[in-house]
Amino acid sequence: MNTPEFLLISSSICPDREAIIFEGNRWSFSGLAERSNRLANALAGMGVGRGDKVGMLQVNCNECIEVYFATAKLGATYVPLNFRARAEELEFMINFSEASALFLGQRYIKMINSMRDQIPGMKHLISVEGPSEGMLEYESIIAEADPEEVFTDIDDNDTSILMFTAGTTGQPKGVMLTHDNLATYVLNNVSPADPEIEEKNILTVPLYHIAGMQAVLAAVYGGRTLVVQRQFEASDWMRLVETENVTRAMMVPTMLKGLMEHEEFPERNLSSLQVITYGAAPMPVEVITKAIEVFPGTRFINAFGQTESASTITMLTPEDHVIEGTPGERAIKLKRLGSIGRALGDTEVKIFDEDGSEMPIDEVGEIVARGPRVMKGYWKADEATNSTIRNGWLYTGDMGYMDEAGYIFLSGRAKDIIIRAGENISPEQVEATLHSHPAIDEAAVIGVPDPQWGETVRAIVALKDGAQASEADIIEHCRGQLASFKKPESVIFVDALPRNPLGKVLKRVLRDEYGKA
Repeated sequence: MNTPEFLLISSSICPDREAIIFEGNRWSFSGLAERSNRLANALAGMGVGRGDKVGMLQVNCNECIEVYFATAKLGATYVPLNFRARAEELEFMINFSEASALFLGQRYIKMINSMRDQIPGMKHLISVEGPSEGMLEYESIIAEADPEEVFTDIDDNDTSILMFTAGTTGQPKGVMLTHDNLATYVLNNVSPADPEIEEKNILTVPLYHIAGMQAVLAAVYGGRTLVVQRQFEASDWMRLVETENVTRAMMVPTMLKGLMEHEEFPERNLSSLQVITYGAAPMPVEVITKAIEVFPGTRFINAFGQTESASTITMLTPEDHVIEGTPGERAIKLKRLGSIGRALGDTEVKIFDEDGSEMPIDEVGEIVARGPRVMKGYWKADEATNSTIRNGWLYTGDMGYMDEAGYIFLSGRAKDIIIRAGENISPEQVEATLHSHPAIDEAAVIGVPDPQWGETVRAIVALKDGAQASEADIIEHCRGQLASFKKPESVIFVDALPRNPLGKVLKRVLRDEYGKA
């Protein structure tokens, strides 16, 4: 099944039900289908067709969802761009993806205009927040377009989304996710729309993240109303849950912790919440145990996965969050609360050693996955694809072990990716920025555990002989060249970095010595 069929089904079963609520505006499923059709016809009129790339640069909004379905209806590829990225990063992603059309919000227009000469393949710029000189205007092209349903001969193996993710190299990699990759998860884990069952799902995870996109697809297929928040803000989130009687939420641990610590939390009525799914970063046990206590009657799900697996591959179920039974049973459940759960039914998950052999119970190796949701590959990166997908197995880069009941526990990462509040950060990219500082001789970056963000970035630097630089100087240097969440939040000064005989920096030594908060 291809993903546009999700919207076709829900708009037939519950056409008048609200599909999207966003900043006071409401669209039904039939309305969402019509606007997506109009936009698809407008894009077709611009020459956008099967295999073409359509970019989106905007915080969460109804337009992000409409553009995805319009693009998918044409057999084109949706390219959601990180709205926190700097100009240089966006220039790379736009050119590398070969996007020929870009929808963008008002706050990004000046930046995109400044780089027009550097993105020669960009044929169409569409402003989604009112008119802008030299650009098409979103509502105008929808109003003028044909509302008829668009049907395209789409193969299930066609790429539906090209989603960028940080890798072990400085530049992000484009993950190709097919219609089948995306649809398989939804069809195996979500009940279809039911005219008698109404649910509301608050959407705060960014839509350039796989968790956000899967939340959209699950909601549309399931006939659930999406209550969309531009970006997470605790007070507004609680207001929306309370006033809209939201029943489902997806959060990263940082969001959940921030909610419970917010001054308004004790006063808000959040009792409508039936399910909270969390993931994208490790969840401290003390945070989830407190959440279980302060959200009585709410079921919790820990969803673990990555972009390359089209989201969730293992899950800690609501039943796993119920800590009851004998003292021995409670102890086991409390331990497993620190796990990422067990493999979902449509995915095979194992622990392999370096040679690709399965590890015994309770022994650490790399977490690998196999099934229909493994990505098609990395865009224009065959070598990276072949090193990540071997003999049909997706090597996640995460280390862990499996207990006798199939619960998987994380033990760190094979790669050095840093995850801050669910955002992947490439150490090499930050290191390249550090090396551009005139006073720095050599630098390395590691992640430091943090109770609020999961991890923060720490730079270990050696200055050039006679040079001077303060921690504040170095952080400010990075702030000007990197997205804010990528900049170091602490700096350690050393005489020299530890290296092996071949000159490779020994990150393990740095983590052992400087990896504590």
